[in-house]
Amino acid sequence: MSKRQALGRGLGAYFPNMDKETEGVTPVVNPFIEPKDPVNTILFIPVGNIRPNPNQPRKEFDELRLQELSDSISQHGLIQPITVRHLGSQKYELISGERRLRATKMTGTDTIPAYVREATDNDSIALALIENVQREDLNSIEIAMGYQQLIDECSLTQEEVAKKVGKNRTTVTNLLRLLNLPAFIQSALKQGKISTGHARSLISITDERVQERLLNKAIEEDYSVRQIEEAVRKLTDSDKPRKGKINTKKDEYEIHLDAISKRLRSRLSTKVEVKKKHEGGEIRIEYYSEDDLERLLQLFESMVN
Repeated sequence: MSKRQALGRGLGAYFPNMDKETEGVTPVVNPFIEPKDPVNTILFIPVGNIRPNPNQPRKEFDELRLQELSDSISQHGLIQPITVRHLGSQKYELISGERRLRATKMTGTDTIPAYVREATDNDSIALALIENVQREDLNSIEIAMGYQQLIDECSLTQEEVAKKVGKNRTTVTNLLRLLNLPAFIQSALKQGKISTGHARSLISITDERVQERLLNKAIEEDYSVRQIEEAVRKLTDSDKPRKGKINTKKDEYEIHLDAISKRLRSRLSTKVEVKKKHEGGEIRIEYYSEDDLERLLQLFESMVN
């Protein structure tokens, strides 16, 4: 019997028909020889032959946790293979497992076990997002940006996104709304200073200065979600005009501009403000990262084309 190389636990998920005696074990394939069928195979691939996933939804990696994972890999090896797709000429693109790939590189190891699967560009985006969501490794903003990427690049509806990632549509819609928040609120959410519930409560406030003051107060005084919801309710109630003191013409035009702003926010999935000036007006569109700016540019170009 030929000698086998153990890759670790969890391979039964990839080969459901593998019997118990061989579960978790597969013949080592020379990574420098192209397999006849380059998919549905587990290979030891040189780390230098794997390019990052350009659609990776996670944008931030905790260096301490990466080091801890690297130390674990050095001591015990990599338990779960990464997932890649074959590009040809002994080159591969990562689908999921960027933390594992980065941590393996930190150990100085030359090769890494990888499950090679067939995947289109759209599949790669969805699989990378789904893997991270299932592992709960992404913050809410990263998940929302991943959902938006599925909508923009895969031409999916919110309902289709919800089915693909195993969530209900309301959850997807609420997360996408977070992208309308200003950068300072998104940053606080990414850093774990506030929860998704806190952030959602702040969406109904239109004045960013008021949003920022309430955000800082909520962080300093450790508001619960219920407390911040109550604070927002009091603010919005105080902003409502009293009966008999409404400038009807002005209010109707402001309502019209608000409606346009909401339509643009919904279409662009970012904060948009439409303001009237003495002659004409201006449309202010915000973006929250270089990737977000690139997403908007691609969206505008698709509209023109």
